[in-house]
This record gives sequence, structure tokens and C-alpha cells, in this order.
Amino acid sequence: MTVVREVRPMARSGAPDRLYDAYIFDLDGTIYLGNELLPGARRLIKHLQAHSVRTVFLSNNPTLDPDMYVEKLRNLGLHVDVSSIVNSVVSIIAWLNRDHPGATVFPIAEQPLIRALIAAGIPISEDPEKIDIVIASYDRTFDYRKLQIAFDAIWQFKRAILVTTNPDQYCPFPDGRGQPDAAAIVAAIEASTGVRCQANAGKPDRIMLDCVAEALKVNLADSIMVGDRLYTDIQMAHNAGMDSALVLTGETTLEMVDSCVPSQRPTFVLERIDHLVPGLG
Repeated sequence: MTVVREVRPMARSGAPDRLYDAYIFDLDGTIYLGNELLPGARRLIKHLQAHSVRTVFLSNNPTLDPDMYVEKLRNLGLHVDVSSIVNSVVSIIAWLNRDHPGATVFPIAEQPLIRALIAAGIPISEDPEKIDIVIASYDRTFDYRKLQIAFDAIWQFKRAILVTTNPDQYCPFPDGRGQPDAAAIVAAIEASTGVRCQANAGKPDRIMLDCVAEALKVNLADSIMVGDRLYTDIQMAHNAGMDSALVLTGETTLEMVDSCVPSQRPTFVLERIDHLVPGLG
């Protein structure tokens, strides 16, 4: 088993030496990159499934809904249940239903989130005088018209609050390129209105963590978070008091780990994901 290094002070040395009660996996950059499974992902997930270990797949990406994730994973050779998928579409709907029932929203978003809002019976409007919540999401159709509606609802009529599905700055592509993510849209609205985003439904914040706890049905302290980003995956594990494993198959390099803040320091750093379980690497 190849372990790059164990980096968190006072953490156990080496790689994990046991199975956890549950595993929470980031997807893009951890399980797959683009449309290709990353090395060791298939054998790891099938090993956990064969041992009936609870697994949840977590993503900040709001451009797919849980059914679309199940289909994507199936096409990659992994068969998972829709109940094991928690992404920012799931978490923003749960938060709206729990904390803002009846609120009218303006989603700056792509169709999977819009369809989910409609299916959940959440009122949607483009009339700034009716909007209670502006949802800034990953939206490749973002334009000045949408910015103006958000601006009017927040600044002109001073009735709407700004929230986001996820805090990601960009979405990485397999060829090394990337695309601006929801943080760019949040920044545009914040800059023009002077307000601050009041809630984030994605990693690493509490809204998504509550959804994960509901999906897992086990104590988060007996689980491990596995991902490739320090400021989302590893920070969320820290917030929950969980162990974490960073895989070097996505965004983060060892140099970034060396210079990260204590709350983003992973328990384990691994070259590939199947080194997570004893006997597989």
C-alpha cells in the first residue's frame, strides 16, 4: 500500500488500518475525472459493497440530479442506489423546505436544479418584487438579464437574500482546463448589490452536512470523508469531527497540503483511492 504521507498532527500514522462504519466520497476528482473512473475506484467501491459498508457519494455540482449521478456511475460500471447520492441540488431543496417554506426563489441555475425546485413545489419567479431568495448556482447560461433580476430583487426592492448551492471557484476538466463555477456568479451579485451571500448548501457547510448525516444513518465520528479538495472535502470533515483522506487525483497537490490551514489538514494523504482500505493497495 503506497501512502504519500500522514500529515495531521496527532493523527494515526500510515494509512487507515481498519474499515470505518461509513465512507463519504466526493465524486469528480476522487471517484472519476470527467467520464473516466480514476485508478482503483471500481475495486474499492465494489469491495465496500461486498462487505455491506455504508457509502454516500457527495458532490457540490448542481448540474446533475441524483438520478443523473446514478446513471453516470452505472455507465462507469458502479451500481449505487439513488439514496446514496447527496449533491447540492438535494441539499438546497432540503434547506428551503426546512428553513424557508413557502419562499419564492429566483434560481440562477441549470435545468436539474430548476426541475427539482418545481418537483418540490417551491415557487419560482423572475419578478423582482416577488422574489424572496436568489439562488446563485453553477449556470453556463448566466447573462446580464439574470444579473439584473437578482440586482433588482436584492438592491432595488430590498426584499431578497442571496444564497448559493456551492462555493466552488471553478470546475476542473480532465484536460487541465476549467470553467467558472458558482462562486463567480455569487461574486458578481455581491459586487453589484453590496450584500453578502447568507447560506451555502454545498460542502463544507452545515446544510450539506445535515443531509449527509440523514443519508448515512450512522455516527459521523465513525465515518471518513474522502475527497480531493482541501477547502470543501477536508474542511467539511474537520467541521464534523471526522477523519479525512485526501487523494492526489484531483485539484490538490502535496505543496498545497503543506501550506494549508489547520482546519483543512487531512488525516491521510493517498496517491490513489484504493489505498484507503487495508489489503487493497
